[in-house]
Amino acid sequence: MSETPPHETPHRPGDEGRPDQALPDQDATDTGVEALPPPEGATEIIETDYEIGQDNIEGVKPVAFDIHNPVFMISAVVVVLFTASTLMFPAVLGPFFAGLRDIVTSRFDWFFMIAGNIFVLLSLGLILSPLGSIRLGGPEATPDFSLTGWFSMLFAAGMGIGLMFYGVSEPLGHFTAALGGPVVEGGVRTDWAPLDGAPDDPLAARRLAMAATIFHWGLHPWAIYAVVALALALFAYNKGLPLTLRSVFYPLFGERIWGWPGHVIDVVAVMATLFGLATSLGIGAEQASAGFGFLFGWSATDTSKIILIVAITAVATASVVLGVEKGVKRLSEINMVLAIILLFFVIFAGPTWQIISGFFGNLGAYATNLLPLSNPFGRDDDNFRQGWTAFYWAWWISWSPFVGMFIARVSRGRTVRQFLVAVLIVPSMISILWMTAFGGTAISITLAGYAGVADAALELQLFQMLSQLPLTAITSFVGIVLVIVFFVTSSDSGSLVIDTIAAGGKIDAPVPQRIFWCSFEGLVAIALLLGGGLTALQAMAVSTGLPFTLVLLGACWAIVKGLLAERRELR
Repeated sequence: MSETPPHETPHRPGDEGRPDQALPDQDATDTGVEALPPPEGATEIIETDYEIGQDNIEGVKPVAFDIHNPVFMISAVVVVLFTASTLMFPAVLGPFFAGLRDIVTSRFDWFFMIAGNIFVLLSLGLILSPLGSIRLGGPEATPDFSLTGWFSMLFAAGMGIGLMFYGVSEPLGHFTAALGGPVVEGGVRTDWAPLDGAPDDPLAARRLAMAATIFHWGLHPWAIYAVVALALALFAYNKGLPLTLRSVFYPLFGERIWGWPGHVIDVVAVMATLFGLATSLGIGAEQASAGFGFLFGWSATDTSKIILIVAITAVATASVVLGVEKGVKRLSEINMVLAIILLFFVIFAGPTWQIISGFFGNLGAYATNLLPLSNPFGRDDDNFRQGWTAFYWAWWISWSPFVGMFIARVSRGRTVRQFLVAVLIVPSMISILWMTAFGGTAISITLAGYAGVADAALELQLFQMLSQLPLTAITSFVGIVLVIVFFVTSSDSGSLVIDTIAAGGKIDAPVPQRIFWCSFEGLVAIALLLGGGLTALQAMAVSTGLPFTLVLLGACWAIVKGLLAERRELR
């Protein structure tokens, strides 16, 4: 594959959730929370002598803390050392990160793709099997949220900065590459077209481009999140264990999960989430800075990006201190309204009928190309498979602890079947509609003869597309606001998720710990930006996603074993 892929800065969609719902039982004042509710009805409770927090180290005012030893210590030390070394040796580490990214995506693409297929097949298999009737929280548990509220939160989880950054650029990039067809130099394909492309056939290229985009934003990524969320919900709500990743592996390790095997799992989860969030901050700073330059002529320099990261981190930190009700919840609600308004504006101001009909046509194209795109072997589209798909899968996996915990929290009382259908289908449909509206409009504008969107840098393509629609200044400003607030909410709720894991599953840890993690997300984003730009940010997301893929594969086995035990208990 080429050394610097032009379309290789995926973001996590996960970015994305409503922080006011992202964590278990968070009180509006953030001064304390209730414990997770016990299982209701006949469940297979796992009896253990371990008590949540028994390995923690506690401190008192003026700096109160309640941290797990050694998970917090190891995670914090690694972050500090990594950040310091990146700032001290940018010339050395920049090329190193570039090589690391390419090695992981080129040599392990088959592993990521096989794992992604396993997650989808497991999710679909559980939907169809009798195990799908098992209820999260016990057979007598009732849902914590109404169906409408639950779906709206899944909608929120599916709407993130990834859709803002890639809603235009990815479909258009795939379309351009597919239309050009395969390019062979020295016996090796050097183009970025998915599969065999669709040379000189605009309609076929459009269908293939949208199928490839939906492949990256549909069933596979949400199956990754579903596996983590289902595992966490099952072992916390049905088995009575702490809401942390190590609990999922009780069937495999038994009481040893409270020792080093569990420490390693939680440390990897903390690092995967932190670097995923830091990467998101870096990508968001790129797009927001480009948006300000588009509207106001400001220069998009490293300094401007760092200022944006600091500002986003400061607001997120303030929301941690003020509490969810007074801070991020209101921002999140405003953000969702703005996102819906912008989506419908593009649908009705753009090629409306083409978007509506294209939505169903794109679903058909996705179904037709799903198996070829999922196949990791016997293909020669290395750039697309490695630079796009493998990177995306590693990216989603690095975000899965954060998004998985959010989904688990809001899904108590649902059956496994209801849970999986909703988690797989609802966010996927929202993502497909968004990509069809934004990407389809960009492709139509390009085919009509305007090359400004395709020629623009990735972070500017959204704004170039909006420039061809009415009310450009207003919609572009709304886009910038969406980018920034999506990151504020993600940073805040992500910090709380990391802190829950680093506190040994405690959900009432002191506020200073949350400030610590929130601040370090910003520092890591700045350090990686200075030490190698988005290449470094991408490399760390991929690198942490690789070992965490093994964790998720182990979680698949634990889910099946845990559900089988629940089924026996119900008999």
